[in-house]
Amino acid sequence: MKALTKTDFHFEGQKSVYHGKVRDVYDINDDLLVMVATDRISAFDVILPKGIPFKGQVLNQIAAKFLDATADICPNWKLATPDPMVTVGVKCEGFRVEMIIRGILTGSAWRDYKNGVREICGVRLPDGMCENERFPEPIITPTTKADEGHDLNISREEIIAQGLVSEEDYKVMEDYTRRLFARGQEIAAKQGLILVDTKYEFGKRDGKVYLIDEIHTPDSSRYFYADGYEEKFAKGEPQKQLSKEFVRQWLIEHDFMNEPGQTMPEITDEYAESVSERYIELYEKIVGEKFDKTIDESDIAARIEKNVTEFLGKLKS
Repeated sequence: MKALTKTDFHFEGQKSVYHGKVRDVYDINDDLLVMVATDRISAFDVILPKGIPFKGQVLNQIAAKFLDATADICPNWKLATPDPMVTVGVKCEGFRVEMIIRGILTGSAWRDYKNGVREICGVRLPDGMCENERFPEPIITPTTKADEGHDLNISREEIIAQGLVSEEDYKVMEDYTRRLFARGQEIAAKQGLILVDTKYEFGKRDGKVYLIDEIHTPDSSRYFYADGYEEKFAKGEPQKQLSKEFVRQWLIEHDFMNEPGQTMPEITDEYAESVSERYIELYEKIVGEKFDKTIDESDIAARIEKNVTEFLGKLKS
């Protein structure tokens, strides 16, 4: 099975390229961005040494569907998806914060809570909560957006005081975050899922706040199966979930959390294929459609280059 882990395109009008943990972003004339969702996978802020076949396609197509399904709530950067692994959109000046919204106490928030923390990002948490318990209402816990290493929790007040985002823009981002999450929860519920938590990134273009990057994918979000949620919660059992958490759990079981002295476990072809199957399952469950594996995989990079070049050519003409 083939996986795309590196790109090195040279599109007409290309000004620069940014290689992120998962996405490679090509700047076209400081006006458009060509975002390639590669098959790289990251966990604990490190890129795993092997790509996951079809992962980029899964993420790109989920994000595209949710960008379209929320375009009435706020403007977003997407123009088109000329290839299953590529979104082309307008370039925005990204804010240096990520808006994380949580409907349920789980993951890192639960780990902190269990250790006695009762305030996250300036938000007070009630005493006596249990793992996987719903918050009275969703809470927003932003982080700084780090180029390398860990993103750090930050409060609304600190974001405004440090000038990372103006108070006016932050209010808009906060409003969009709550409304996008509510829409995401509605869509998830129709699929028998609970959207537990997610992150959104925003940017600015022509004085307007835009939603940018991915949305409601298993890399940026956590989903629980609705069926059995209450029963498992009542018994204190782990929830059945759809997210990248299963990769993190596998790494933890193999004594890796990217801490000093730890060694990345070997990613075998069989394990990579099993992760690929899980991502395809995520796609079909989240979107409610069969995943299309029929696209040409013989030379993924050549296919992307051809599709994007043709699309950019049509925009010019």
